[in-house]
Amino acid sequence: MDLEIPNIEGTQRLNVMPLRDIVVYPGMVIPLFVGRSFSVKAIEDAFKNNKLMVFVLQKDRDKEEPTNIKDFYEIGTIVKILRAVPLEDGRLKILAQGIEKGKLTNIEKINGIYIGNVEPIKEQVILIDSLSKKEKAYVSSIKDLLEKAINLGKQIIPDFIAIIRETEELDKFLDLVASVLDLKAQDAQSILEIDDIHKKLVKIHDLLASEVSILELQNRIKNSAREKMEKEQKEYYLRQQMKAIQEELGEADDKQAEVKDYLEKLKKLKAPKSVKLDIEKQINRFAKMYPESAESTVIRTWLDWIFELPWSKKTKDKFNIEEAQKILDKDHYDLEKIKERIIEYLSVRKLTKGQGSKSTILCFIGPPGVGKTSLGQSIAKATGRPFVRISLGGMRDEAEIRGHRRTYVGAMPGRIIQAIKQAGVKNPLIMLDEIDKLAVSFQGDPAAALLEVLDPEQNKNFTDLYIGHPFDLSEVLFVATGNRADTIPQPLLDRMEVLYLSGYSEEEKLHIAKSHLLPNIIKEHGFKESDIKIKDDAILEAIRSYTREAGVRNLKQKLSSILRKLAVKKLKGQKPPFVVDKNAVKELLGAPRITREKEELEQAIGLVTGLAWTEVGGEIMYIEVTRLKGKGGLILTGSLGDVMKESAQAALSYIKSKADQYNIDTKLFSSYDIHIHVPEGAVPKDGPSAGIAIATGILSVFAEKPVRLDVAMTGEVTLRGRVLPIGGVKEKILAAKRASIYEVILPSKNKLEVMEDLPEYVRDKMTFHFVDHLDEVFDIVFKDPLKTKPKRGRKKVDTK
Repeated sequence: MDLEIPNIEGTQRLNVMPLRDIVVYPGMVIPLFVGRSFSVKAIEDAFKNNKLMVFVLQKDRDKEEPTNIKDFYEIGTIVKILRAVPLEDGRLKILAQGIEKGKLTNIEKINGIYIGNVEPIKEQVILIDSLSKKEKAYVSSIKDLLEKAINLGKQIIPDFIAIIRETEELDKFLDLVASVLDLKAQDAQSILEIDDIHKKLVKIHDLLASEVSILELQNRIKNSAREKMEKEQKEYYLRQQMKAIQEELGEADDKQAEVKDYLEKLKKLKAPKSVKLDIEKQINRFAKMYPESAESTVIRTWLDWIFELPWSKKTKDKFNIEEAQKILDKDHYDLEKIKERIIEYLSVRKLTKGQGSKSTILCFIGPPGVGKTSLGQSIAKATGRPFVRISLGGMRDEAEIRGHRRTYVGAMPGRIIQAIKQAGVKNPLIMLDEIDKLAVSFQGDPAAALLEVLDPEQNKNFTDLYIGHPFDLSEVLFVATGNRADTIPQPLLDRMEVLYLSGYSEEEKLHIAKSHLLPNIIKEHGFKESDIKIKDDAILEAIRSYTREAGVRNLKQKLSSILRKLAVKKLKGQKPPFVVDKNAVKELLGAPRITREKEELEQAIGLVTGLAWTEVGGEIMYIEVTRLKGKGGLILTGSLGDVMKESAQAALSYIKSKADQYNIDTKLFSSYDIHIHVPEGAVPKDGPSAGIAIATGILSVFAEKPVRLDVAMTGEVTLRGRVLPIGGVKEKILAAKRASIYEVILPSKNKLEVMEDLPEYVRDKMTFHFVDHLDEVFDIVFKDPLKTKPKRGRKKVDTK
């Protein structure tokens, strides 16, 4: 930006811009928005040439377009346009610098632009230091008055004050001071027209002194009013004023009716005495407030919440065990142990008249689609309680549980109190869904807030921050669900009894589809049961080739997709009944989405069939091991976690320590690198249960012996070759069965779990090898003997 002031000599012919209500003084740098077309053209023309113009105040500010020189004041200011930026609406945003005063002698309009002859008016250059004592006193007084004005609240940029104080020439000093005065346009013009600089000094001093005196008077009035108005007089005045306003607006009757309604509700409310006293206090406050004020809205909302809470209303529990058993059997197939535990729970509550087993909070853990939420609904149905579900997935603010403090209009209670209100009784069944997916942030830890909710010793006096009073949650029946238990904080997990729901076998899915899913889906899609006949082989094809899950959620979606296709056929004229077989499924659902890897793979050295547990059930996991020239390094790929990497290292160390038993040259370990890869590298994998599979793959590579792919295995391995128990046994066995692998190696300590948890029809089709040591594993998966020393005895249990 160029702030250098050019020297102007002689009469100038300059573009003229009329001003409505502002006067520009020499030395001022001022931004302006220019909208009138002739002014925009004048600026654009000047900006292309020497950037000089003259700004002159027009006498009638309401006149849109001046017609002759009489419409202008005679004295204006020659300015330099420093910057001009066009705006989208056609206006210009400019930055102009006043240079010196000028006298407009004539004016004419050429091509839509005002152009006039301007005679520069040279100000007398007088240094402040050369002034007389009296004039110096005026200057000093002006500086003091500016400071005083700022202290009284006048808005002036501090840097601009510094510039004024440092200015040495009197004419520039006065022009800068004049630019900050609060003046009408005509008064500002009168200062610009003063020729005698000494008169100008006195005039500006007097105007500034007058402005300061007005500021002082305003401050005195404020202080005096504040001091004299006592609290009672102020309240009385405001109350009377508010009453008059309400009467004028016709709101007085509505407000009184609202207050009366609240008082009637208070009489009927069955709540603790402390709650009723606080309600009465808030109603009295509300009655004195203006209806549309923010605080009035906050109190009204709080009162509505308080009155809608069921402080004493509750349902009478139904503890008919036979009826509960029928409901559970109707809504859920299999899950015998879970049903048994629920019946035990209800039996205890019946014997204790609803007061027993308060500390028991059931938590269903299992893959998606296995019926966790519907179990909670069945419990609610069996006990006759309202069912309310709270989704905790991704919750990261503890105010979602404890409520927001009642300090702003948008405040509201937490999800627990909201659920109580939604249920309409104080003893509903509240399902805390996805409790394993709580998050932590700077807004607090919701899991910590839940500790109070689920603790029977504390929740009798649960205080929501919004409600502000204890509410009894001890009669609420809490049921939680989640996909895994290891992500639930331990203090929270300790307050719950965890019941694990495993995935379903193909036979179970087939029965669920026929008995539960299809009848509902057929009805939802506008068909009669006689219109649709889906054969068993069709359902099994959907299970095997279009879903890979532990539950039946995706199966339901695929069956619904089949029904939608049939609905289209019906509307196109094809008449029911529709018969769907295995071939029809492929036609309706397209190419199969799930491929059976076992059918694609051939027995090979270093290829092992492992078993894994995931949040959505069991999975087959093929582990690939190979060796390559190197220095004995271990390469691990496939997004393996730390535990799985440690299992691989332990397996390699065991094979190295037993090399002589398996006729392996120990020099091979130092001249080859081992690469272990688990396919589907984009999927993270972790856990210790792949230990025996990795050890088998390493031995296969160094012994150059292929591994049986028709045997799946799972188990943790130690440095001494011991096989330790693992979890997720049922899910892993079902995964092997889905992949048509009917022989499984398991740790011997998991034998009891297999016998108790697996259905008999699954055990009958499978062969299990329960092992304690890796040597036993190798004897099973390698057809030829590998060791030079006598073999260990192994345990084999054939359940066929």
